[in-house]
Amino acid sequence: MKRLICAKDVETLGKQGQKVFYIDEDTLVTPSAKDAARACGMTFSTETPAPVCCAAPAPAAEPAKACSDGEIDKDMIYNVLKALADKGLLQGVLDGTACSGKPYTAEHDACGLKIVRGNTVQYDVLDTGNPSDKVFYQEIINKEDGCSMNAGFITIENCQFDWECACEELYHIIEGTLTVTANGKVYTAQPGDSVFFPNGAKVAFGSPNKMKAFYATY
Repeated sequence: MKRLICAKDVETLGKQGQKVFYIDEDTLVTPSAKDAARACGMTFSTETPAPVCCAAPAPAAEPAKACSDGEIDKDMIYNVLKALADKGLLQGVLDGTACSGKPYTAEHDACGLKIVRGNTVQYDVLDTGNPSDKVFYQEIINKEDGCSMNAGFITIENCQFDWECACEELYHIIEGTLTVTANGKVYTAQPGDSVFFPNGAKVAFGSPNKMKAFYATY
């Protein structure tokens, strides 16, 4: 069963002064959780934490490493641009899609309004533990927008996988058929239907065709 890490989980650990979030191979980390970790200087690690017996000197900063294709790591570029923008050296550089690196086009207003153009959304692979599963998602609303919840789109095509909700989740079906197996019973949702999952629910998501839904988590 996959465990989902949300931005709230990172923020809670950050308030405790932790700088390393220990996870295992069956853990999924949302984009907003990664952003929250970068903001507070936290890293994710799959290594088992070892007891600390004495303080060690901080390691010297390593020079920027290039990827195998000769390009600089995109996370490093993002962190550098964001640091400059925070200091007022790159006013508005993170506002546009091209500079922020966001996988969709959006319009913003000073009041906090945000409009995401649905036909521009680019999806990431959702790791279900089975490489053959065709499950994709993209988060479009999160803490960066001043929102206390996360929201986005998800597609499931001709497959089924187990899921454990790490927060409250709400899905509104846009197209296709969503099947949800809970306590041995199969429920079906069609376009126009909405499905709510409480925190801690253990279910199996699936679709006999290609399902697309808008989701919100809190």
